[in-house]
Amino acid sequence: MIESKPWDWSKNESNKWLIPAIESCYLAESWTSKGFRDFMDLGSGLGRHSIYFAKKGFNVNAVDLSDYGLDHLKDWAKKEQLTINAQKCDMLNLPFPDDSFDCLMSYNVIYHTDTMGFIRTLAEIKRVLRPGGEAFLTLISKKTESYLKADSSRRIDKNTILRNEHETEYDVPHFFVDIEDIKNYLGDFEIIVDPIEQTEYDMKDSRQYNVHFNVVIRKKQQVGRDNL
Repeated sequence: MIESKPWDWSKNESNKWLIPAIESCYLAESWTSKGFRDFMDLGSGLGRHSIYFAKKGFNVNAVDLSDYGLDHLKDWAKKEQLTINAQKCDMLNLPFPDDSFDCLMSYNVIYHTDTMGFIRTLAEIKRVLRPGGEAFLTLISKKTESYLKADSSRRIDKNTILRNEHETEYDVPHFFVDIEDIKNYLGDFEIIVDPIEQTEYDMKDSRQYNVHFNVVIRKKQQVGRDNL
């Protein structure tokens, strides 16, 4: 299993990482309607989703591997007078007890590993979610050009390459999937929103940068002996 590596947020020059993803509004409304309150921002980056969900009344725990990102989030939360528990950790070993959260968002995060790390991270998500809890994940597609064109020196395993197009994520591992992979790796969860594939373009020259799958999953309810 490859060692986790953070983004170098000190090299970021784009304000888009300060704006909540468009899915945030839907998720906040959906999870509020279900009475969900305890939220984890897994891979919080500069803090855009942590701030958004805190403003929506959620109890927010944010985790990331980047000291720069966490410091930015803490300063931002202080300015907004929001209470957010932000701490440094590796997604492979989340510092929370079992069944801690109602809901979780991990945007452009859990594929920053290899195959074994991806499996381990999914197990951690399953562990910290409560039965019936939900998670929004973005996964990176094998249709992405950097995966299709990567030479053998950049490949870690059949699904994983080290990317080097952008300074913020230089030599950060990326784990790529297709629909069959999603069905296979997410088999322990209930998929409640079918994977939606989206293409992201580089703002400078409009070339394809990433192709992502967005998926919402639910931790299956535990079946009691009386129900067997």
